[in-house]
Order: sequence, then C-alpha cells, then structure tokens
Amino acid sequence: MNAMLEGMLETALYASDLDRAEVFYEDVLGLEKIARGGNRHVFFRCGPGVLLIFNPEETVKPPARDALQVPPHGTTGAGHACFRVSGRNIDAMAERLKAAGVAIESEVLWPNGGRSIYFRDPAGNSLECAEAKIWGIEQDI
Repeated sequence: MNAMLEGMLETALYASDLDRAEVFYEDVLGLEKIARGGNRHVFFRCGPGVLLIFNPEETVKPPARDALQVPPHGTTGAGHACFRVSGRNIDAMAERLKAAGVAIESEVLWPNGGRSIYFRDPAGNSLECAEAKIWGIEQDI
C-alpha cells in the first residue's frame, strides 16, 4: 500500500428513501448511527470506518455558501459495499438477515477458503458480508 494511504476511512452508498435506509442499517444490520442530516444523508459507524448513506437527489446540488464546501457528487443504480465479518459470525449474520425478511441472494465459497454472503438493502444496493481472507488478510476479528 502507498505509505501515505492508511486504509479506507469512509464508504458511500446512495438511497433515495433515507428513512428506510436508516431503519435497515441501524435496526437490521445493527450499525451505530452517527448523524442524520435531514433528507440529505445518514452516517453510521462501521468498525474503524464510517458508512455514508446519501440521498442522490440532494448530493448533486452545490453546497450553500455558508455550508461545508463538499463538492456535489452522486451516482445512479445499485452500488456495492462489503462488510468484514469473521467466519464464526457469517451464519449468525445470515440468520439475523433472514429473521428481518432480507433474502440471501448468494453465498460464495472463494477458492482460498474464504466465504461471503450477498444481499440487498432497501435501495437495491448489493451488500456483502465476507471473511477478510477473501483478500488474503488472515487476521480474524
């Protein structure tokens, strides 16, 4: 890795219905909410990083003069994010999702022995829970 880059700090996904996204990420996945900014964004703590959920209809607007000067951004279509989950917790996460009515779209056993499950959030984003060893990272959390 570039000696100046220490890792990912935040990951962004987009959802037009922030109320549904907030319930899903807080209640179903169990993430700790950091802040909600009206109908523009909701932010969650996720391990040592932050998951940002933005309303794409709001983030394409230029910032007001007196606001933080974050450049407009956004995307259309489903995004993807992968949550790091230890091998011993993947089945428990799958059960938690199923109990909340979330379908497991796919389960993948990777050639190196790592395992992951895929599912969708209410906005249609593709989410994954995976063991870190799918990327050659051996330490278990």
